[in-house]
Amino acid sequence: MALIDASNMELEEKVVAINRVSKTVKGGRIMKFSALVVVGDGNGIVGFGIGKSGEVPDAIRKAIQDAKKNLIRISLRGTTIPHEIIGKFGAGEVLMRPAAAGTGVIAGGPVRAVVEIAGIKDIRTKSLRSNNPYNVVRATINGLANVRSAETVAALRGKTVKEMLG
Repeated sequence: MALIDASNMELEEKVVAINRVSKTVKGGRIMKFSALVVVGDGNGIVGFGIGKSGEVPDAIRKAIQDAKKNLIRISLRGTTIPHEIIGKFGAGEVLMRPAAAGTGVIAGGPVRAVVEIAGIKDIRTKSLRSNNPYNVVRATINGLANVRSAETVAALRGKTVKEMLG
């Protein structure tokens, strides 16, 4: 998972979740906001970030800054992913399968945000186990980061793609 420099890139942002959190102190409750944001270029680069602040816009701004520090490049084959994979993080588990052109993005909430921002146009997904958006986003990005193209695998094995596929 090589991190990418986002200083001169044009990135899209999508807010996945905003959560109000409170801390109880002697004088009462202190309310703050937590934001989960996904950023990407729509062409195989995606990242996520979490920001916390007393105001929602500040939390979103912090989350975007955090997401730009955690960008990764994912392997694509046309408009889909090269192979099926299960991404896992904590209790979050996401099954992702490649789909034929024209299928569209079949995914729910947090997974949809990640795959659309990443630039995947055709994919079938199923969120298994946890539905906590933080864990589901992390599981999705973990799965996408572990997808490898045939060229990458062939290079690791010291063969050509033609030799591998028979």
